[in-house]
Amino acid sequence: MMQRLGKTLGFAYQMRHPHSFTALTPAASFSSRLVKSESYNFRVSSSVTDVSTPQLPMESSIVKGDTWSIHKFGGTCVGTSQRIQNVANIVMDDSSERKLVVVSAMSKVTDMMYDLIEKAQSRDDSYLLALDAVFEKHKLTALDLLDGEELASFLSTLTLDINNLKAMLRAIYIAGHGTESFSAFVAGHGELWSAQILSSVLRKGGVDCTWMDTRDVLIVTPAGSNQVDPDYEESEQRLDNWLSKNPSKVVVATGFIASTPQNIPTTLKRDGSDFSAAIMGALFRARQVTIWTDVDGVYSADPRKVSEAVILNTLSYQEAWEMSYFGANVLHPRTIIPVMQYDIPIVIRNIFNLSAPGTKICREPVLENEEKQTLETYVKGFATIDNLALVNVEGTGMAGVPGTASAIFGAVKDVGANVIMISQASSEHSVCFAVPEKEVKAVAKALEARFRQALNAGRLSQIAVIPNCSILAAVGQKMASTPGVSATLFNALAKAKINVRAIAQGCSEYNITVVVKREDCVRALRAVHSRFYLSKTSIAVGIIGPGLIGATLLNQLRDQAAVLKEKSKIDLRVMGIIGSKKMLLSDTGIDLFAWKELLKEKGEKADLNKFAHHVHGNHFIPNTVLVDCTSSKEVADHYHDWLHTGIHVITPNKKANSGPLDKYLKLRALQKQSFTHYFYEATVGAGLPIMHTLRDLLQTGDKIIRIEGIFSGTLSYIFNNFVDTRAFSEVVMEAKAAGYTEPDPRDDLAGTDVARKVIILARECGLDLELSDIPVQSLVPDPLKETASVDDFMQQLPSFDSDIATNRQAAEDAGEVLRYVGVVDVNNQKGAVELKRYKKQHPFAQLSGSDNIIAFTTERYNKQPLIVRGPGAGAQVTAGGVFSDILRLASNLGAPSY
Repeated sequence: MMQRLGKTLGFAYQMRHPHSFTALTPAASFSSRLVKSESYNFRVSSSVTDVSTPQLPMESSIVKGDTWSIHKFGGTCVGTSQRIQNVANIVMDDSSERKLVVVSAMSKVTDMMYDLIEKAQSRDDSYLLALDAVFEKHKLTALDLLDGEELASFLSTLTLDINNLKAMLRAIYIAGHGTESFSAFVAGHGELWSAQILSSVLRKGGVDCTWMDTRDVLIVTPAGSNQVDPDYEESEQRLDNWLSKNPSKVVVATGFIASTPQNIPTTLKRDGSDFSAAIMGALFRARQVTIWTDVDGVYSADPRKVSEAVILNTLSYQEAWEMSYFGANVLHPRTIIPVMQYDIPIVIRNIFNLSAPGTKICREPVLENEEKQTLETYVKGFATIDNLALVNVEGTGMAGVPGTASAIFGAVKDVGANVIMISQASSEHSVCFAVPEKEVKAVAKALEARFRQALNAGRLSQIAVIPNCSILAAVGQKMASTPGVSATLFNALAKAKINVRAIAQGCSEYNITVVVKREDCVRALRAVHSRFYLSKTSIAVGIIGPGLIGATLLNQLRDQAAVLKEKSKIDLRVMGIIGSKKMLLSDTGIDLFAWKELLKEKGEKADLNKFAHHVHGNHFIPNTVLVDCTSSKEVADHYHDWLHTGIHVITPNKKANSGPLDKYLKLRALQKQSFTHYFYEATVGAGLPIMHTLRDLLQTGDKIIRIEGIFSGTLSYIFNNFVDTRAFSEVVMEAKAAGYTEPDPRDDLAGTDVARKVIILARECGLDLELSDIPVQSLVPDPLKETASVDDFMQQLPSFDSDIATNRQAAEDAGEVLRYVGVVDVNNQKGAVELKRYKKQHPFAQLSGSDNIIAFTTERYNKQPLIVRGPGAGAQVTAGGVFSDILRLASNLGAPSY
């Protein structure tokens, strides 16, 4: 049976090689619509020569060198008749003196051909229908593009090829098996047909063109691991012979297929058409090889994972090699080898976007002004490999023992596993390496068998498998020898809270490789890419509560974002805005010039959990901060969970820090043991640096004795204007009309807000106090505390003016003023909120408007307290305080929280 199958293959191959066998067929008849019922006699053969006895050409008839340019068009580029015409137009528009065009099979055809073989081997009768589909696809394409003799010739060749294939597949069907050579012969027909069609289209356009069956020129030998090695010497002799007999200035050559030294059809394996183009570029000593595809060039990272990946203008051969090895969609790693020897550049271009210049891969460019090069100059791109496992071989018995590594990797080789990366500690105590996850069980089993005696004796402590890993590789010329690159890379990973499991860095200076958890891989990729290609610091921001303070903050972010990105390399992206009823989400960043309209028109139902998940996870930025601009206890209750999941929190909301002590302590404990930050500067003093000043004092070793201050802008305004004979109720009404008070002034006069600020400061000083521990002197008369409405309260307040007026008069008589203050007495571990009298020379008596003032009495500032004074209320200054915390976060990312 196999002998019959071999005879079939021999017949079919002879049909393609006229030196072995020439067949004449009857005249072919076509409908009048196609060729006006004309008949054509033709020779069923390809334009190939007898390669078994190559003749040496005349030197003058063979032209090589930079007059040739090589173009390679993949299956997508020749996927339809229209696209084939576009390819022809590109070739005709190329001003090069001579052109070689390498083509793949039409889109999906190679898969269809392999499917035919599978069906025939499985004795599935549908292989006949599948073969008919292949025939129809190419017939219809030819009918669209060709006419006259060109059409007749191609259809006759196609028909003969299909009949030969049918006979071959029938033999495979009967035998239930086909050899690799049979498969290669069948699969290569797609390239033969697309090359013939394109060459006919070019001739139709007036181009002097012929086509080349590269099986008659390109000779390769198997190299194991599903690879082949070109025989350049033999291939060059055959090419010279071919060119001497086919002197056309435009040649359309088949990609993917080749022959063995015994003239047996084979392939360059999958993705081999690029390899074909590179080999031909080397054989022709061409000026340039252009690979046409469906992307604008080589990206700095996978654009499916990093939406802001950029097209690289240039890559060195080594950079492209490294990126392709690590899975980047560049070229097959072996594609680069043939052109390197002759410094032939490869250009990746998009056939669907001719305006894009593409990416040029060439010899390492000489950098001008090298001292001015930035880190970004040296890091070109990032690539990842998923579905890996780490194998760690560890033991004290490995140190200094020759042959251990050889034994380890010999065992790995024996099971046919591919080692992706190796890392070994200098102590020789352990060796770890990465292999595909599907191969790790066999590797572990082989190692355990090989080292069973060493394990039993204790010389090896373990052979451990760490599953669910991914590799992230940073690639760039000289980056390993450039100070700061590795630090920047690992700093970006640290800021994104990515744990690195293993590291490998070769002395080639072209890549740094890290192993991370598979679930962290995309976040790690985005983190390092954003650091090198976007800004030094990129933060996804979620705004909770777009009310007065939140809206003001959004406007401040809008006005300052571009400046921060350009001058400070801080990229702040508002990925979500949520109110009480609606929320607006974005994957790339909300347009802050139109956020109100977008929230109104495109906002969806508010869902705080969905909001937090989106801002934290569904984008390319690794750092996330949620900014709570509400006064909601319900929102504050989420802080602990957010911090636990790695989300930074910034807020002017006092509820969390002044709430139940156990919750506060739990929140701060979590914060301090992580790299996740919790900033709340605006909870006390709005935009004044109260909390920051207090932290600086404590962290530098100063001891706080007492904190005393006017913390309420509302009450500051009231008592700064409660002078002379003015009534207290009159000043309160004035403050309400000016917008200084809450809608219900009792919320300010009750002193609860000041008490919350006192508690926040006291806890920052280390006092474990509850809000109920703070005595508060309320300025709301007892009879009016239960008054139903604000209007009733305001109407009845004047009847109580005399009581506070008496206090004012007593103070004036003593040369003093009244001020409503909060006090933290650290030495006595207590706090208070009260109406106190101060001498007119006291700093608290010098205030105006709604200013706040806070005095820190410490061991260092004992005789003269440290004073912080300024506006302590209002949307602008409060939002400014929150904005300052966001910038503080940007500068502290990756550092321990405090």
